[in-house]
Amino acid sequence: MKTAENKRIGVIGGGLGGLAAACTLAARGYKVILFERNAWLGGKAAVIEDQGFRFDMGPTILTIPSVLRRVFSEAGRRLEDYLELVRLDPQWRCFFEGGSVLDLHQDPDTMAKTLDRFAPGTDSGRRYRDFMAFSQRLNDISQRFFFYKSIGGLRDMFDFKTSFDPKVLGDVLAMRMGRTVAGMVRSFNPGPRVAQMIDHFTQYVGSSPYGSPAVLCGIAHMQTDEGVWYPRGGTRAVPAALEKLARELGVEFRVNTKIETILTHGGNVTGVRTRESGDIPLRAVVSNCDAVRTHRELIHGPAGAAFEKRRRYEPACSGVVLYLGLNRRYTHLAHHDFVFSHDPHEEFDWIYKKGEPAPDPTCYLAATACTEPATAPAGGEALYVLVHTPYLRPHHDWKRMFPAYRKVILDKLKRAGGMKDLEDRIVFERALTPQDIHDRYHVLNGAIYGLASHGRFLGAFKPGNRSPDLRGLYLAGGAAHPGPGMPMVLMSGWIAADALDQDGVAERGERGARFSETRHARMVEA
Repeated sequence: MKTAENKRIGVIGGGLGGLAAACTLAARGYKVILFERNAWLGGKAAVIEDQGFRFDMGPTILTIPSVLRRVFSEAGRRLEDYLELVRLDPQWRCFFEGGSVLDLHQDPDTMAKTLDRFAPGTDSGRRYRDFMAFSQRLNDISQRFFFYKSIGGLRDMFDFKTSFDPKVLGDVLAMRMGRTVAGMVRSFNPGPRVAQMIDHFTQYVGSSPYGSPAVLCGIAHMQTDEGVWYPRGGTRAVPAALEKLARELGVEFRVNTKIETILTHGGNVTGVRTRESGDIPLRAVVSNCDAVRTHRELIHGPAGAAFEKRRRYEPACSGVVLYLGLNRRYTHLAHHDFVFSHDPHEEFDWIYKKGEPAPDPTCYLAATACTEPATAPAGGEALYVLVHTPYLRPHHDWKRMFPAYRKVILDKLKRAGGMKDLEDRIVFERALTPQDIHDRYHVLNGAIYGLASHGRFLGAFKPGNRSPDLRGLYLAGGAAHPGPGMPMVLMSGWIAADALDQDGVAERGERGARFSETRHARMVEA
């Protein structure tokens, strides 16, 4: 008879992907232990609370809530019973050098009319509708072939035995392989400011639109289709909701626990070695750590070597984050804002080719008090400022570099963002540099978004969620399929759990048996 240990699954890392995997596995009847080296759960979705201000430290934009809803549906629960979501429209407000302002609206028709007013005589509205139709086609392809399954390359997407099927050939051609995001955007929207706005959908994956494959244009439809949402209580409320669900489902949490090694025998995962508790036998492991660092630091032997040999992965960008507590709000800001660089090509060249901070950066802002006044003292603002920078290079010394680059950022906001008196309003301030991000979150070279999506043909592909080299090893997080961003990371956890369940590497409990009977109906409903 099989013992209870046959059902023990380990999840390494309590970020969003790890929490999603743990909830999904527990809902299906597995005994789950989640290990987290930090004292908190949620990974980058942490929080700063000080002097009456509250800042989300990491992700601030929630899109595609259906992914999160699917995780809760695994346990037969309603997301709305755990989390309140507020729809945001306009989704972004864009500020350009010279004083132009452009709002991104969810409704494509409203957006088209806005563009016609913004750039009269350029046919921008029709061009935008055409682009969104193209984006929808790409999203449809992703829904059928890319999402909710372990994908590591093109061969995993399509059954090439049916390659002569006209529908399959049409889908492959529609992906515009060999074209970049920037190239496709400009083929529809030649106006430089409109193109710059649409380019920035790729910033969800921390990559240059000039180096990313055209298929990522599908992100635009994903966002406009399901909207942009703010979780009441901030982004931190998402891991809090997942933790509550996980505890209800019986997940065991071990925080302040560092995994030193994933134990293996005969090509199979057998457990983990912790610094605090020694060896713990497990039937399988879902690693929500960075996929590259998982293989370099936690796996020893042929499996780690095979991963490194298969493909060279490039870290995505890093960033400087300023958390600015203001004594007065800027009423011209929306909840989400971009203050754009003057020359995007030059900006991306500095970050992704030269490997140095851009002299004229784009600044992303989250001004949350307009949606949730409790994030700041009365009349004030908890202003989150993110500027993308290169991932860490050996010569980067951010203790030395930060003061000068802070001034670059503030000068940009004062000049192009309509915040001339910004420094006079700051009463509280903290910051994260790429070195801080590297040290705090244990990511590859300080990369915020895992692995870069560069490469006109293979850029969209990350390591698959099911290891081809080690039975019982599964990958989640921004450095695994389908990539970075809150919904994709959540999806990665679900996929890893689903792949593990399909493979039958451990025995499920009674809840798992009941799940088997209702799985199809639940997935259709989700």
